[in-house]
Amino acid sequence: MSTQRYSVTPHPVETLLTWVKSGEIAIPEIQRPFVWEATKVRNLLDSLYQGYPVGYLIAWRNPTVKLKDGSTSAGKRILIDGQQRVTALMAALLGMEVLTDDYETVQIRIAFNPQEERFEVANPAIRKNAAWIANIAQVFDPSTSLFQMVDGYCNANPTCSKDTVFKVIEKLRGIIHNHVGIIELAEDLDIETVTEIFIRVNSAGSPLSQADFAMSKIAVNTSYGGGTLRKAIDYFCHLATAPEFLAKIRKSDSTFVASEFFDKMKWIADVNDDIYDPTYTDMLRVAFTSEFGRGKLQDLVALLSGRNFETKQYEEAIAETSFGALKRGILAFVNKTHFDRITMILRSAGFILSNMIGSQNAINFAYILYLRGRRENVPAAELERLVRRWFAMSMLRARYSASPESTFDFDIRQVDSRGVVAYVESVIPNELPDSFWTGMLPQFMDTSSVGSPYFHCFQAAQVKLGDKGFLSRDISVADLLLNRADVHHVYPKQYLKNDGKTRGAYNQIGNFVIAQSEINIAIGAKAPDAYFAELADQCNGGTKKYGGIIDRQQMKENFRMNCIPDLLLDGQMMSYEEFLDARRKLMSFKIREWFSVL
Repeated sequence: MSTQRYSVTPHPVETLLTWVKSGEIAIPEIQRPFVWEATKVRNLLDSLYQGYPVGYLIAWRNPTVKLKDGSTSAGKRILIDGQQRVTALMAALLGMEVLTDDYETVQIRIAFNPQEERFEVANPAIRKNAAWIANIAQVFDPSTSLFQMVDGYCNANPTCSKDTVFKVIEKLRGIIHNHVGIIELAEDLDIETVTEIFIRVNSAGSPLSQADFAMSKIAVNTSYGGGTLRKAIDYFCHLATAPEFLAKIRKSDSTFVASEFFDKMKWIADVNDDIYDPTYTDMLRVAFTSEFGRGKLQDLVALLSGRNFETKQYEEAIAETSFGALKRGILAFVNKTHFDRITMILRSAGFILSNMIGSQNAINFAYILYLRGRRENVPAAELERLVRRWFAMSMLRARYSASPESTFDFDIRQVDSRGVVAYVESVIPNELPDSFWTGMLPQFMDTSSVGSPYFHCFQAAQVKLGDKGFLSRDISVADLLLNRADVHHVYPKQYLKNDGKTRGAYNQIGNFVIAQSEINIAIGAKAPDAYFAELADQCNGGTKKYGGIIDRQQMKENFRMNCIPDLLLDGQMMSYEEFLDARRKLMSFKIREWFSVL
C-alpha cells in the first residue's frame, strides 16, 4: 500500500499563470512585499530561457468543507512555496506591479538583447540602446505582432538578420511552454507534516512558521473578509514602525480606508513609542489566544479551515465562526485604549526602552492577560497590578523562552478554568519563592550577557525605584537610559584586562552600572582601590573628581542605590570575585524590593 502523501505534476508556465489569474491557485503573499532583487528575476528568466529547472512549487489544497446547505465545496490550492518565483514571472512576463519592502508599487522591467540572447534589468542606458528590447512584457502581450516587433527591431538594428531575430524572439516567447513541477500535498495532512515537507524540499529557503500558514489561510479567504483582515494585520505592524506609510494607504487602498479597520488603527501612526512594535506573529498570538482560549497557532489554521475537533470533519459554519472570533481579537488588539494600557503597564514597571525587553512573547502574554481581565471585569487598578507582576515574573523566569506555544496553551487554559486573578495569584508565589531571591537569582546573575533578563530587570528596578546613576547627585538612571548612557565597569575593564581577566570575566553583569559618560571617562582604567580612596577623600573635603556628591551619607546612599558594597568607601577592598559575589546578592535584593512594589 502506498504511503505517498503528495502528487507531482509538471505544468507549463502559461497554465500556472492562468491559474493564478483565475484564482485556481491562491498566492497568499500576492498583497505582501515582494522581496526579490530585480537581478534575481533576471536570473530566473535566463534559467527558463536556457531550459534549466527552476525548482518545484508546493501547493496544499484547502480541505473540502461541508457547506450550510449540506453540500460540499472543494478548497483552493494554496501556493506555500514558490510565491516569489510566481510573482516574479507575473511581474516580468505580464507587467504586473508588485509591492516592495517599503510598500511602494513598482514595475520590474527585464530587458532582452536578441543579438546576445542576454537578459538584464532595464535601466536608462538600456532603454536608449536600440539593441535591447527594454521590457520583455511586450513580447508576451497577446496583442503584440511578432512580425511587426521583428521588423521594428531590425529597422533600428540594420545589421541584424530578420530570420535570426525572429527565431530568438520566438524562443523567448516559448519559455511560457516550459514546464514547472507542482508538488500538491494531500489535503488531510496536518501542519507539522506540511512544515516538515517544506523544510526537506526547500532547505535553502526561509522556514515557514505556523503564523505564515495562518496568514496564508486568512489571505486566501474570500467569504469572510480574509483579505481585509490580512491587510489590517500587515498594515498595523508596518505603521507601528513606519508612520509615513499612512499616506500611502490613504492614496492607494481606498477599499481598506473605507473598511471598519482603518479608523480604528490609524492612531498608531501618531505614536512615537517603540516599546512594543508587534509583528504579525505577535498580533496573531494575542488575538487568537485571547479569543479562542488556545495557545497553538496550528489550531488557528485548522479552525480557519473549518475543522471540527470532535468529528475530525471540516464545516463551513466553524470557519465562519472562527473568522468572526479572529476579527474580534484583531480589533481588540488594535484598540487604542487597550494598546495604550499595555504599554503604560510596561513603563510603569520600569521598562522604559524596547531594548530592556528581551522577550516579545512575555509582552504578548501580558497583553492576553490584560484583554482577558477586561473581559472578566477585573477592576482596572487590580488588573494593571496583576499584569505588571505577571510580566516581571515572566521576564525573571524566562517563562516563554523555551516552548512558548506550549506554555501559552497551558496558561490560557488555566486562565479559562480558574480566571485571571486566581491563576496569577497562585502561580507567582510558586515561581518566585523566597529561595529564588536568596539562592537562585544570584546564581542566574553569574553571566556576562548584557542582554540578560536579570540585568534588564535590575535596570527596570532602578528606574521604578527612582535611583540615581552611579556617582550622580542629580541625574537619575531613567534619564541616563533614555539618553543612551554608558554601561560602566565598576572594576574598570582595562584594569581587569591588565590583570589577565577574560572578556567573560570583566563583562560580568555584576560589574555593570549605569553612569554618566564623564564619570566613566574620569575613572578610566584606574585601580578600584585608587579611585574608591579618591571618592572617600572627595567626601572629606578633598578634590571633587567624580560626579557632584561630596557628602559621605549621600555617597553611601548612592552606593546603596547602585548595589555597591559600602565597605569599598571605608577602604576595605575586595578581590574582584568577592566583589561580584557581594554585588550579585545586593542586586538580587534590589530586584526583590522592586517586585514587591509592582
